[in-house]
Amino acid sequence: MLRAVCLFLPFVALSGLLHSELTGVLDDCFCDVESIDVFNNFKIYPSIKKLTERDYFRYYKVNLKRPCPFWPDDGHCAIKDCHVEPCPESEVPIGIKSGNYNKYSQAANTMLDVTECEQAKELGAINSTLSNQSKEAFADWARHDDAQDHFCELDDETSPDAEYVDLLLNPERFTGYKGPSAWRVWNSIYEENCFKPRSVYRPLNPLAPSRGDDDGEGFYNWLEGLCLEKRVFYRLISGLHSSINIHLCAEYLLDEGWGRSVWGPNVQEFRQRFDTAETKGEGTRRLKNLYFLYLIELRALYKVAPYFERAIVNLYTGNSQEDGDTKDLLLQFFNEIKAFPMHFDERSMFAGHKMEAKTLKEEFRLHFKNISRIMDCVGCSKCRLWGKLQTQGLGTALKVLFSEKEIKNLPEHSPSKGFQLTRQEIVALLNGFGRLSTSIHQLHNFRLLLKEKR
Repeated sequence: MLRAVCLFLPFVALSGLLHSELTGVLDDCFCDVESIDVFNNFKIYPSIKKLTERDYFRYYKVNLKRPCPFWPDDGHCAIKDCHVEPCPESEVPIGIKSGNYNKYSQAANTMLDVTECEQAKELGAINSTLSNQSKEAFADWARHDDAQDHFCELDDETSPDAEYVDLLLNPERFTGYKGPSAWRVWNSIYEENCFKPRSVYRPLNPLAPSRGDDDGEGFYNWLEGLCLEKRVFYRLISGLHSSINIHLCAEYLLDEGWGRSVWGPNVQEFRQRFDTAETKGEGTRRLKNLYFLYLIELRALYKVAPYFERAIVNLYTGNSQEDGDTKDLLLQFFNEIKAFPMHFDERSMFAGHKMEAKTLKEEFRLHFKNISRIMDCVGCSKCRLWGKLQTQGLGTALKVLFSEKEIKNLPEHSPSKGFQLTRQEIVALLNGFGRLSTSIHQLHNFRLLLKEKR
């Protein structure tokens, strides 16, 4: 049995809940919606919002020009709000551009007060100051990174098409991108990559125009017949889809004219996707899957905390004051997470017969990796940016959850041979979880708006 244990927190009643009863214990774990609401909205959301506004986490390097590997390119969305404005190199902090990231903070910080030209020379000299033992450790580290079981296909950061994007200047919101192109992306994710019994003919894709008599709550009966791992896979994808939909409903283009756009919550759009009556009971399931995904990623952050708590790890941007403050904020954030008990036990997954478990885990990994590749088929650049980031965040969380032994054996003062995160993965992990935290916070706002309308 997959277990999740939550600290009981007195739930502050939110009158005007969705017409559906989004309340009580989640499936496949023992944590209730109310406890997560209070914990997230009062503790986690303020912390993760502050953290993702720091320089280290706001710049994300991504290749938005990779061709779709599965079908002919539809061409990019012509709507102006689909556009992503890349960050000029001159605006990216020198420490992030250098690629030094969080490896040898002491060596990195010796460069803080020199000019840009001198910084470039110094960067070239760093490797020559390392001992042979350290060089060997770096080589082992790189070899391990190449061989590691990644759940996502990572962008090549050295590609000329990879550019830095300031996430704060390119927020996720509804751009107007919809129709056949968007439908095909989600249809491919659900129908070709989620697991389902052969006896289930109804499309899994909630965007499918008609799904017959199986619509609504009754459809989920088939889910109980799947093994735990396949059930979890579907719930992760559904939770991610729900979270993205909440962002789009919360930041909807309400008015446009005279050179300014007005963005805000669209209650009707939200009801269409999640209201009990309009979704035949399915909306509640979708939202509960969001909470389930939140618990999974929260658990991954709990597990990865020792990696960041080591003195060797410095979130390096080139500004010593900024870096120190960011590391302090991150450690405070981990302390908040530790106040929540062990809410998810991933050891129940892939725990059966050794060979069968290994095969299933590999199937799980490859299906998810395939989904990360589908993100290169999204026609809207802004949707592609946030889709890639959130998919990579979840993929990094899965990598963390299945690297328990390697994280436990991390050396305190030298590079790890067993487990390593690239800066790209770190930024995706924290921002991806930030999006889930924002979704749950926005749900509270929609409850209040629905109450007012009633």
